[in-house]
Amino acid sequence: MKWLTPALLLFLCVCTPGIHAQHLEMLTSRSGLSIRGLSVVDNNIIWVSGTNGTVGRSIDRGKTWKWMQVKNFEQSDFRDIEAFDAATAVIMSVSDPAYILKTHDGGENWKVVFEDTRKGMFLDAMCFWNELSGIVIGDPLDGRFFIARTFDGGDSWQSMPEQNRPEAEEGEALFAASGTNIRPLSLQEVCFVTGGTVSRLFMRDIKMDLPVIRGKNSTGANSIAVYHHRKRKAARQMVVVGGDFSDDKNAFQNCALSADGGVTWQTPKMLPQGYRSCVEYISKKRLLTCGTSGVDISSDGGIHWRLISEESFHVCRKAKKGQLVILAGKDGRIARLIW
Repeated sequence: MKWLTPALLLFLCVCTPGIHAQHLEMLTSRSGLSIRGLSVVDNNIIWVSGTNGTVGRSIDRGKTWKWMQVKNFEQSDFRDIEAFDAATAVIMSVSDPAYILKTHDGGENWKVVFEDTRKGMFLDAMCFWNELSGIVIGDPLDGRFFIARTFDGGDSWQSMPEQNRPEAEEGEALFAASGTNIRPLSLQEVCFVTGGTVSRLFMRDIKMDLPVIRGKNSTGANSIAVYHHRKRKAARQMVVVGGDFSDDKNAFQNCALSADGGVTWQTPKMLPQGYRSCVEYISKKRLLTCGTSGVDISSDGGIHWRLISEESFHVCRKAKKGQLVILAGKDGRIARLIW
């Protein structure tokens, strides 16, 4: 076998810079804290939320953090957060009872903007189209998924009439795993994915079975990512991840792809290596997914996935305005993707 020449070695290094370049840089951790809420505003501002009524904020790219425990909500699990700037954010407490709170002063004070004390009420995720219009979705009540809307940036919420809410099958629910099982589909619409006895995509008036594992309350789709082309009015590329969180190293039917706006779905040629609770587009072809058994990245639109870390994370998000990509999860671990 001939030795590679220096010129050829230089050519290989220049032409394949991204294949093994991606890795995680740990920013901070807090023992006993589970983080599932994450909102990355820009390349500097990051908000997180989690158990024990905890909210964290960084305004310097994650170098330093301000931690706060929301007064009178010390037992709450804030599983989703939407931040708009360094001062303004909305947090969601899942149940017992279900609450949404908002701050206008960087977390110094929080106001309850939504409350529902009904038995069985369980909020799963929020998403916003812009700084005014947003939506929150919850598990089924009386056979229909709970949905409420806001048109003033989360200062007030209006529940959708029961007869207009999507119907659920017996044993079907959503996962409050990362706040990404519901995503904007267009400027006016959203789509969401479910799990449990079935695993489906809800989009407009369409209910579509997904090629994702189902059958138990621990199985199904956990997260959907939608890529919005600048020159197209409708989204076309979609990726769904999930699996079985009770068997988190099992990769069976844990990911599905669509290139036609959710009309048809295919299974990746190389799957993420285990249960995954969140997936995020970093660019048109590059995606990141994470779960309790590791983190995977794809550079070809989700067709092939490569494990880059065995660390446990619940959620990964890219900055709304910028290139910063952050992950968060168990024991308050927060990391930055170097890509």
